[in-house]
Amino acid sequence: MAGAADERPPGPPAEEQLQQQHVACQVLPERLAEGKPGQGFLSSFFTNNQKCQLMLLKTLETSRSRGPGAGDPYVKLLLDAMKHSGCAVNRERHFSCEDCNGNVSGGFDASTSQIVLCQNNIRNQAHMNRVVTHELIHAFDHCRAHVNWFTDVRHLACSEVRAANLSGDCSLINEIFRLHFGLKQHHQTCVRDRAILSILAVRNISKEVAQKAVDEVFESCFNDHEPFGRIPHNKTYARYAHRDFQNRDRYYSNI
Repeated sequence: MAGAADERPPGPPAEEQLQQQHVACQVLPERLAEGKPGQGFLSSFFTNNQKCQLMLLKTLETSRSRGPGAGDPYVKLLLDAMKHSGCAVNRERHFSCEDCNGNVSGGFDASTSQIVLCQNNIRNQAHMNRVVTHELIHAFDHCRAHVNWFTDVRHLACSEVRAANLSGDCSLINEIFRLHFGLKQHHQTCVRDRAILSILAVRNISKEVAQKAVDEVFESCFNDHEPFGRIPHNKTYARYAHRDFQNRDRYYSNI
């Protein structure tokens, strides 16, 4: 999906590249068969792939663990929500560890309903958890709605706003690591900026067109908190959201 580091075509300025390397959600228009990075030693490729597979396994296994503090609550809730919506997630079918273009961390391939995990760019377990969370939000949107990923940029913009808002991408700790600080409506600003970056990473459109699409859908999509029911600013909020999600059926079944 990409050329080797020293063979990449000229990209955006260094500052923009630094921002893009943290973009963890891409709705992929296609997965190219040619131009993949040179693998170097075969053992290096297997090491990257094995690391990716092991981290993915840990993310999904711990997310199914029981107990109030077990697993990643974001992934745990999304897996339950996908199953509840009739789109149960299977690790072998719906995830693929691959080398990717540039600095992107992952993507959702709408043509195959598959999440692509960029084994050459995912740095550690926490990063894997965040990427899986982000892409599962795209998958959830794909499951519950007729999303025109490739023909209507506003549909893409809406899912990108939701993913940035609900995945923890704009958590305080992540923004501190990015050296982004602000007080008034900082979360909204982060969500808007991350959504625009994600659109630009996967669509050959101008920044003005991406901004316009985000502006048009921002209010309604920012306030669409499904399946969390709230903005999960941290794992504690996500655990509360998962508890409430589990109680929905129990409540309605008693009516």
